[in-house]
Amino acid sequence: MTKNNSPEIKKSGILLEKTQLGFENEGVFNPGSYQDGETIHLLYRAVSEGNYSTVGYCRLSDPLTIAERAETPVYRPSHPSEAHGVEDPRVVKIDGIYYMAYVAYDGINAAGSLAVSTDLKHFSRAGFLTPRITMHDFRELAEKYGAIPKGYYYNVMIPADPEQRKSRLLWDKDVIFFPRKINGRLAFLHRVFPGIQVVYCDTPEDLTDAFWEDYFGNFRSHIVLESKHSFERQYIGGGCVPVETPEGWLLIYHGVEQSRAGKVYHAAAALLDINDPTREIARLSVPLFSPEKEWEVTGCVNNVVFPTGTAQIGDQLYIYYGAGDSKIGVASLSLSGLMKALLKNKSIKSCQVSQDQQSIF
Repeated sequence: MTKNNSPEIKKSGILLEKTQLGFENEGVFNPGSYQDGETIHLLYRAVSEGNYSTVGYCRLSDPLTIAERAETPVYRPSHPSEAHGVEDPRVVKIDGIYYMAYVAYDGINAAGSLAVSTDLKHFSRAGFLTPRITMHDFRELAEKYGAIPKGYYYNVMIPADPEQRKSRLLWDKDVIFFPRKINGRLAFLHRVFPGIQVVYCDTPEDLTDAFWEDYFGNFRSHIVLESKHSFERQYIGGGCVPVETPEGWLLIYHGVEQSRAGKVYHAAAALLDINDPTREIARLSVPLFSPEKEWEVTGCVNNVVFPTGTAQIGDQLYIYYGAGDSKIGVASLSLSGLMKALLKNKSIKSCQVSQDQQSIF
C-alpha cells in the first residue's frame, strides 16, 4: 500500500498488439474478458486500415500466456448501424448464454448493441441496448421532473458538418452487463456523458421506446457514478465487468482529465452496493493507474489506459486494458489490498458531483 492508500500496481507489459492480418493491421485494444477456471478468453477490438473495427479472439492458459489466437474475427458488422465497425466488446455468461455488449458505429453515431452466443465463438446480433434518440429528445425527457447537471447538456464529438449534426443521435457507450442478475433482473451499466448509469430489464426485448421514455423521465434515479475527483473531472465511463465481492460490486472504470497535453485517460476503482449499484460505498481518490509507459503515452490516441477486462487467480486481480488505442496491456494487484484501500475511502454520499463541473469540454 502506498502512502496515499492506493494499492501497489504491477504492469506486466504488452500482451497483444497488431499483426499483419488484414482485420487487425492497425491496432488491437479494449478487450472484454471471460474467465472459465484458469482459462481466460479475450474478445478484443481489432482495427483494420481506415479505422474499421471487428472483434478478435484469443485464449489465455494463464493471465499472461497466449494459448490460441484466431486469425479471423469472431464477430463482424452485420447491420447498417455497424457500417464503420463493432467496437469494445464486454462479455458475461448468464443462464448458459454469453451476452456480448459492444458499440455499433456507423461513422456518425455510436450505440450500445448486443450479440449472443452459446460457445464464445459464434455470435448473432440481438439488437440495440441503448436508445436511438436525439440529444434534444434526451434533454426534454431527462428534464421532465427537474433539472439535471449541466454536463449532461453536452454531447461528445459534435460533427462540424451541419448535415451530420442533424443526424447525430445521443452517444450512449460503455455498455457492460453485470455478471449475474440483480434482484432477478438483467442489469447493465451504460454511459450518457459525463456519468455512468444502470438499466434493469427482464429481457433485452423490454428496451422499447416506451421503456426509454420512462427511463429518461426518471434519469437521476439511474445514475451510478459521476465525476468527483480531479483525475476524472472531464468525464467517467465504464470499464470492466463488475467483480462481485463480499463488500459489494468492485467496478474498475475510466476517468478522464484535461491536461496541457490534451485528454488523459486513467484507470479508477469504486465499490457499489450489491443490491443497489446506484449506492456508492467507496471510491479511490487517486487513479488506480495512469499512462506512463511509452506505449501508453504515445499511440493512435495519446495518454490512454482504458481498463476493459479482468481475471482473478487467488488474490491477484489482473486487469486488461487498451493502451494508446493501439495495444493491449496487463496490470495486476492484490484484490484484498485494493479492497482495503477502497474501504479507507468510503463515500460520504453517493453520486456527489463536483460543484465546479460545468462542461465535458
